[in-house]
Amino acid sequence: MRNSPLPSREQLAASRVLVVGDVMLDRYWFGAVDRISPEAPVPVVRITREEDRLGGAANVAVNVQSLGAAATLLTVVGDDEPARRLEQLLADRQIRSAIGRDPQLKTIVKLRVIGRSQQLMRIDFENTPDHEVLAQMLTAFEAELPGHDAVVFSDYGKGGLAHIPRMIELARAAGKPVLIDPKGHDYARYAGASLLTPNRGELAQITGPWRDETHLATLAQAMRAELKLGALLLTRSEEGMTLFDAQGSHHVPAEAREVFDVTGAGDTVIAALAALVGAGLALRDAVPWANHAASIVVGKFGTASVGYDELAA
Repeated sequence: MRNSPLPSREQLAASRVLVVGDVMLDRYWFGAVDRISPEAPVPVVRITREEDRLGGAANVAVNVQSLGAAATLLTVVGDDEPARRLEQLLADRQIRSAIGRDPQLKTIVKLRVIGRSQQLMRIDFENTPDHEVLAQMLTAFEAELPGHDAVVFSDYGKGGLAHIPRMIELARAAGKPVLIDPKGHDYARYAGASLLTPNRGELAQITGPWRDETHLATLAQAMRAELKLGALLLTRSEEGMTLFDAQGSHHVPAEAREVFDVTGAGDTVIAALAALVGAGLALRDAVPWANHAASIVVGKFGTASVGYDELAA
């Protein structure tokens, strides 16, 4: 049961979200599997179709736009074919972008080979960005900030957010809510954010395991106080999600649906929260809608998004 009404299309259309972080090209090769290789005990996949989708922070921007809000993507890519393909996909969707280029950088590609509706293999292409390009991002961030209602940092741990403490400082000084999908072991760099959205594994890496819900609440609130966070949203897969804020804890159970693919579900959650908060909805009221959006997207294949009509239905 969702407690607060969904903002209107007009309210969401006025919501402007700045998405900053690591982007990747999600590349899918679909094929038929008819035999096992004579060279090794592996299936031979005869590729029949190829598809490219926007991944990482770019998928967050897609999800923001799908809900009817406006997204601007700020990121760094290489000077290569995947970068040009990413730019083409962004242009096709009419998503605004401020893209830094690093000729030494390999644009991240996650290539998934699919046979008989199953993922058989994933191949990753990546390296770490050059810091000069990241410094350029900081300047671009300052320029973009005034024109947006909320900021999302989508951290995939690929090095694209080296300047995040300064960016958080600038955004908070400008009065913008800052929502972060965290990565890694150093949460101190996210200090001062309005919201962090770790999953169970990510939070346990930082706090250690919890015995029960009371212990979890103690750990979460201690982290919130230490890092001066507005709130912490723990995403819990089949258990739903729990918000820890100044009012205490607020749990939203998962909605019963068939789970087909969890790829990008975290992107959907943070995009929905940012779009709704940018449209004027309180965070506590936005969480059930983000939970609902996640329940829809896990029923789709691959990197996917949720439209306004689907959410409102």
